[in-house]
Amino acid sequence: MTQLSAAQTKPSDSSKALYGGKGTRRITVRDIALAKERGEKWPMLTAYDAMTASVFDEAGIPVMLVGDSAGNCHLGYDTTVPVTLDEMTMLSAAVVRGTRRALIVGDLPFGSYQEGPVQALRSATRLVKEAGVGAVKLEGGERSHEQIRLLVESGIPVMAHIGLTPQSVNAMGYRVQGRGEEAAAQLLRDAKAVQDAGAFAVVLELVPAELAAEVTRVLHIPTVGIGAGPQTDAQVLVWTDMLGLTGGRVPKFVKKYADLRAVMGDAAKAFAEDVVGGAFPLEEHSVH
Repeated sequence: MTQLSAAQTKPSDSSKALYGGKGTRRITVRDIALAKERGEKWPMLTAYDAMTASVFDEAGIPVMLVGDSAGNCHLGYDTTVPVTLDEMTMLSAAVVRGTRRALIVGDLPFGSYQEGPVQALRSATRLVKEAGVGAVKLEGGERSHEQIRLLVESGIPVMAHIGLTPQSVNAMGYRVQGRGEEAAAQLLRDAKAVQDAGAFAVVLELVPAELAAEVTRVLHIPTVGIGAGPQTDAQVLVWTDMLGLTGGRVPKFVKKYADLRAVMGDAAKAFAEDVVGGAFPLEEHSVH
């Protein structure tokens, strides 16, 4: 019998839980695949700047998406459609600089991959080379499988996105996808298509929980749910929704874990009142 060395018998970083793991190396798509094999669920949050990303990284969030949702959350656009590749590159680079452990996935914005595989490769290469992301995400199932295939063959990991695809809001609106026998069959075909093309994971957005559970059972790659019920392998939320910073109504599937909008508003009012009333700055805030 061959005797294994201590190094060979010691558990590797990749065998540890994604969430809360103690390793400092970057999480990779191989770690994501192993989590699926172990039946391990994991969280994903969006991030758009270095400071916020560093907080989530320290909290143990294993995967962060630099989503084109930044268009709605931070850039003042009504939808994600106007977001540019230059903007995504800048935001992605900031998130990478603010993190040490998390796998950073950069969104390919509308218009940066729809022309075909060559355009997709050119756009994804920018996010990898200039921003330093570990993977990219793009929307579409069967219609995007050739783009996914070329990126993966070129060494760029791809997270797919099916169901409600916000970049197609002008065509489909914001509504549940996959309801009805025909629509459910199409979503399942889309899921299989992106898996066959080589995607390492797939986001399921706003689809019936029962359908998301079936997709998760059928696929060997992880599913990431957002408004897709509790049976997906992972869950993602837009961080400004999750922390209560978004104004107005938020989607039904959002759970608010804090009310930062109120906290920030109260702090801003307190600062303003101190300035107006002469309570700030005081001597201890001054230099001579």
